[in-house]
Amino acid sequence: MDKVVTADQALAGVRDGATLAVGGFGLCGIPSTLIAALHEAGTTRLEVVSNNCGVDDWGLGLLLSDRRIRRVTGSYVGENKEFARQYLAGELEVELCPQGTLAERLRAGGCGIPAFFTPAGVGSQIADGGLPWRYAADGAVAVSSPAKEVRTFRGVDHVLEEAIVTDFALVAAAKGDRHGNLVFDKSAQNFNPLCAMAGRVTIAEVQELVEPGEIDPAHVHLPGVFVQHVVYAPDVEKRVEKTTVTEAAVGVES
Repeated sequence: MDKVVTADQALAGVRDGATLAVGGFGLCGIPSTLIAALHEAGTTRLEVVSNNCGVDDWGLGLLLSDRRIRRVTGSYVGENKEFARQYLAGELEVELCPQGTLAERLRAGGCGIPAFFTPAGVGSQIADGGLPWRYAADGAVAVSSPAKEVRTFRGVDHVLEEAIVTDFALVAAAKGDRHGNLVFDKSAQNFNPLCAMAGRVTIAEVQELVEPGEIDPAHVHLPGVFVQHVVYAPDVEKRVEKTTVTEAAVGVES
């Protein structure tokens, strides 16, 4: 039951072309230790499912800048200029979907639900098809999204969305035990539990590692049944995606 391994051991099975669900929102709650180890391993042609793709020099942006990612499924381009450039230049395939839909697609995948109906996206290219997934070098649309089934429930149209299941999931938690039970810190929880559920093999990096039984069962955010490997990462570098205060406001007490 002891699931603790090194990052290299945990990622040994991640081959070129693998699909990954990666937790985080912006730079909050990202598994930066695992991403750095995957970058060092040289794995390429990855298909990533994540809310966004980091920034130009951190998080998934490290893999993106070295052309290690072939396809991204997410809901937000964010502050990553290289992400936008590769997409518009036809170098990267991108499937954009509503943020709540992305969250539910991941959760459904973890629960064994193959698909579900949602009103989000009805009347747009999300449902009607034609959303650019990949551009050609000349700017024309090379690959576009297909039309999806729409059905009416109680007088309201809903679009059918398929669940997401990936080969691997990379997530980050504030605390975990050797059995893989995880506790997240406030908003750093974000997409992490959902990604963990969607991965066939889930790898969790934890800042604090404790022994089984030390976490009150009532405080467990994600049970260890969803986690196959635990990586102890106590010295994680945390970066701020975008500061929202002026220099004059820094250090000023309210």
